[in-house]
Amino acid sequence: MAPELSSTSYAVLALLGVRPWSAYELAQQMSRSLSWYWPKAESLVYAECKKLAGHELATSRQEPRGRRPRTVYTITDRGREALRGWLDQPAGGPRLEWEAMLQVAFADHGSREQLLENLEAIRVDAEERRDRALAQVAGYVGDGGPFPDRLPVIALVGKFFLEYSDLLARWSAWAEENVGRWHGLRPGDAAVPAAAFEPGAWSGPHRPVDEP
Repeated sequence: MAPELSSTSYAVLALLGVRPWSAYELAQQMSRSLSWYWPKAESLVYAECKKLAGHELATSRQEPRGRRPRTVYTITDRGREALRGWLDQPAGGPRLEWEAMLQVAFADHGSREQLLENLEAIRVDAEERRDRALAQVAGYVGDGGPFPDRLPVIALVGKFFLEYSDLLARWSAWAEENVGRWHGLRPGDAAVPAAAFEPGAWSGPHRPVDEP
């Protein structure tokens, strides 16, 4: 009977399916790639490696490395079978949990200035994410990245997060400019931007902001 594993267990198992890793290397790789959509604490990665080895889905061996040896984990045939079984299971859709958007949704309990500060912070963070995504994409385009043989599926995920970070950056800039035209957050001081509820109303990178 296959053991019950969490989605994080399968994420670690999938990385082990790419190549053997030490727990430290796994944590670094998860931070580089999976953190876009599956952010987990580094300490959890170490626990997951031991769990997989305990279920005989991975093996561990000691390798010399300086003064302290490191533990390297490798997927087993049983682990590959479990991974294929997981990929055959239906998965749920995305769930967005975002405190800053919660603050935007109830901004009318505060001030226009608070809302503008929040929108600016969202925009700056989104632009930083977009720049990071673009830097990773440049690496993929240049030499295929660290796993060029996996580039076709990496491209699917990369395209999503490149577009997603760009969307956040453009939406927050659009919202920031519109709120900047308001006099306050009370009825009469703010107005619904024209075409706000229409698809693609702010899809262009330099779309003019509608007057309230």
